[in-house]
Amino acid sequence: MENTGIAEAGQLVWLTNVLKATLDTNPGIRVAAEDALKNASIHPGYGVALAKVTVSKEVPIGLRQLAAVLLKQYVKHHWQAGEKDFLPPEASAQDKALIRGLLPQALEDPHGKIRTAVGMAIATIANSDWPEEWPDLMNYLLGFISDRSDINRVHGALRCLALFAGDLDDTLLPPLVPVLFPALHQIVAQPTMYDASLRRRALIVLHSCISTLGVMSGAYKTETRALMAPMLKSWLQQFALILSPPVPSEDPDDWSLRTEVLKSLQQIVTNFANIATTEFPVVLGPLWQTFVSGYKVYDSACINADEESFGGLADSDGSDQSLEAFTIQLFEFLLTAVGSPRFRKIVQNMEDLVYYTIGYMQMTEEQEQTWSADPNQYVADEDDVTFSCRLSGILLLEELVETFEDKALQAIVDAVQKRIVEAAQAKAAGRKNWWKLREAAILAVGTVAGSLFEAQSGGKMSFRLEPFLDSIRNEDLGQGIDQCSFLRGRALWAAAKFAPAMNKARSEQFFYAAVMGLASDVPPPIKIGACRALAELFPNVDPSVLQPHLSLVFASLGALLQEASDETLHLVLETLQAAVRANGQASAAAESTISPLVLNVWAKHVSDPFISIDALEILEAIKEVPGCLEPLAALVLPVLATIFANTSQQPVGMIAGALDLLTMLLKKAPKELVRRAHDVTFIPVLNIVLRSDDNSELQNATESLSAFVREGGEDLLSWGGDANRSLHMLLDAAGRLLNPELESSSALFVGGFVTALILNMSSNMAPHFSQLITALLARMRGSEMIALKTSILLVIARLVHMSAPNVGQFVDVVANLPVDYDALEYLMSEWTKLQGDIPGSYQMKVSTTAIALLLDCCHPQLARIRVQGHLLTNSSGVVTRSRSKVAPIQYSTMLLPAKLLSLLADALLEIQEQQTATARDEDDDWDEIDEDEDEPKATRSLPVPGSEQSVFKALDDMQHLLHDDIEDGDYQEDPVAATDPLNQINLSTHLRNFMKQFLAKDPVTSERLFQELNPRQKSAVQAAIA
Repeated sequence: MENTGIAEAGQLVWLTNVLKATLDTNPGIRVAAEDALKNASIHPGYGVALAKVTVSKEVPIGLRQLAAVLLKQYVKHHWQAGEKDFLPPEASAQDKALIRGLLPQALEDPHGKIRTAVGMAIATIANSDWPEEWPDLMNYLLGFISDRSDINRVHGALRCLALFAGDLDDTLLPPLVPVLFPALHQIVAQPTMYDASLRRRALIVLHSCISTLGVMSGAYKTETRALMAPMLKSWLQQFALILSPPVPSEDPDDWSLRTEVLKSLQQIVTNFANIATTEFPVVLGPLWQTFVSGYKVYDSACINADEESFGGLADSDGSDQSLEAFTIQLFEFLLTAVGSPRFRKIVQNMEDLVYYTIGYMQMTEEQEQTWSADPNQYVADEDDVTFSCRLSGILLLEELVETFEDKALQAIVDAVQKRIVEAAQAKAAGRKNWWKLREAAILAVGTVAGSLFEAQSGGKMSFRLEPFLDSIRNEDLGQGIDQCSFLRGRALWAAAKFAPAMNKARSEQFFYAAVMGLASDVPPPIKIGACRALAELFPNVDPSVLQPHLSLVFASLGALLQEASDETLHLVLETLQAAVRANGQASAAAESTISPLVLNVWAKHVSDPFISIDALEILEAIKEVPGCLEPLAALVLPVLATIFANTSQQPVGMIAGALDLLTMLLKKAPKELVRRAHDVTFIPVLNIVLRSDDNSELQNATESLSAFVREGGEDLLSWGGDANRSLHMLLDAAGRLLNPELESSSALFVGGFVTALILNMSSNMAPHFSQLITALLARMRGSEMIALKTSILLVIARLVHMSAPNVGQFVDVVANLPVDYDALEYLMSEWTKLQGDIPGSYQMKVSTTAIALLLDCCHPQLARIRVQGHLLTNSSGVVTRSRSKVAPIQYSTMLLPAKLLSLLADALLEIQEQQTATARDEDDDWDEIDEDEDEPKATRSLPVPGSEQSVFKALDDMQHLLHDDIEDGDYQEDPVAATDPLNQINLSTHLRNFMKQFLAKDPVTSERLFQELNPRQKSAVQAAIA
């Protein structure tokens, strides 16, 4: 082949022959032809030749289709340099022009596959060339769409438009709308001239355009309204015509057409509600007709399988044409409408809406067969909320309750009662699927159980929960276990949902039923429901009732552990953990059976973060049962010793998992157990820190070392025989984690480790503080990870506290570090920038109070430093991405003492905001702010100006308030918090008292610092000292 190109007549013959050869049955000929095409693809004229073969009516259709597919690939790889799939060389400008000139004529080809392939090639080209290089393209397409003489042209143009309509932006689309929308309407409005597939494709284009206009409406509200308003009425009328007839059976073309109508309506409701409300009533009746008539078809085809539902059917674009897909889209529209403040008023007869929704929520025949054959899939589909019509109904009920509250709850209760009566009538009539309606009704009422509790307690509901629960117990849990297993499982699920509202007697009755549901001969759906029920019922059942049955529960759950798949395992483990925590005596008796099983599950699934964590939590629960720690340790420690003795031979995740297991065992363990663990695991853990390059292993090993240091204290150093050697090994471990060359994520927990060292081995660590601070700052300078930097700042904050009342000495140490940069300036610059990124209320207390100590020390070295101050306002308006590149965000600079004062003011402001939020929500997790008169006197003590007493020295007197059983999110995240007096302070009170004391010391300096604050900060300071 000559480099001059291959688009000449003779070379077209060559190309045709090569294309034919790629279809040869002889593999040698076929491979040679494929190689020839690959070589030709890099030469000029190749793409043009493919286009000519594609459009030629003289070439056999099979070769034309092949050329069209190759052309589509050529355009994808060689059209535009810089694109994701680009491969050199780029097509020449001459070749591109020739291809653009040839392709549109192929859109009118009678063969659909040719039109599709060419349409995809044109759409790809249009993304880069239209309109600049291909200004006539849209005229071609609009002309084809309006050409009633050739239906193939309409097909081809719509196929092409559908492919790139979604890429039209706010500059390209607006001029097209006045021309394109009427042309699309003409197609949709003429069912006798255009078939359902053409009309559906026109609606796909319409939906893409409305979606883009919706996105534009945020910035161009007036313009997009002006484009949509003139056409809205005619389109809504057309949608009404499509939705008015009853939904037909076994007609996927009709379902797909309605689906596209619903998609466009959803976009109108979402983005153009304000201009659509007047005209929208025209579609309300047809929508309801579709919803009601659709249920009859869905019930027959999907629930009872009396008709074809065309599950899995897709059109040429890959779009799902099944009845299920259409029904899900119907619910998506209803969800959008109910959630819209302007459109929720269309819900007039809510009870009927809920009534039909419950019908749609019935288990389909396909689901029943799938879940019966694979119960693990049943658990997976319910827990993972796999999208289905059933889930859509649940979401709609929840949205109705969220929007209409008690009115919706009453409608759900009334509809549920109707459906339960209908199910009983169907059962009496001998219909085999009667139970599906009852199961869906129970599912519906259980879905809103929490809201029902609230409404009932407020006396706003006529629903009587007790008779409903009794009917479930008597009718659904009192019959043979081999009948209606999914209904019995749902009844037990309902017991779990309503457990918080049950009295003791009723809880015990459902508890007995759930225990029986775990028997070995019970069908899996019932066992699944039993697990869900037990996990919730345990806390409500008296120990005297639990005790005789827990041995059976443990035995049954132990058997399930050995047969459950990954999907079901989480549920079984969750139930087992609840059982362990339910009764210590029974758990202790079963420990020797349960612990090995759980440990085996942990080992088998150690690389699965969810299952392994579940297993660890059970082992931790067993550990907390009186009398179980020693046997559990006797089981676990040899396993850990074996793993750590052969680290190179362990499967992926085992080392990191074993370290997690070790840390769990060490947490709050007695010192003698910590020593036993030390003897078999301490050196291997140190070696992992010193030698491993695996992020998870290094992170988990760091936490294990932290636990050793916290629980072993200084005694840990002597357990190895040579205290100095042990200390240096710990320092070596810290040194590696603080090495800037180590990946930041590997050292994520080094802050907690170093904190443990300085708090628990302070006398041994004191001589190394200077080198430690140097290493901490070097680690910070070498990292961009904010989480790592803030963890190191907390170590620095801790050192500040430890230096009190001589905080100035700490400042001197940092200022005089033997480094080639200004260490103090760097530290304070980073600290002041990252203070707002420090996570957790406890950690914020540690850092904020340290900042107060630094400010209070008035060290001259601090006064010389300037740091990042306030954000400078951009006078040119909104900061866009392009503007930020030209003029990056800028800050002022301010004196460090003023910045420290501003950070304390910010802390007060945040506390005030959280106090307001707490008043709105009693369950808020933020610090509780008390009034001054509620503070213990010890917390209000302040230093006399000029004395050497720390502002926070009085906290030493509060240790008697602490105990080891504190359960709070921060304490679980940071074990130090549970025993740290700092965590007992009322930060608001202390900051107010500090500001009064500090600002009174030097009024002149205080006024100068005060003037550097912003207005909100000034107000906070003034309020604090008032």
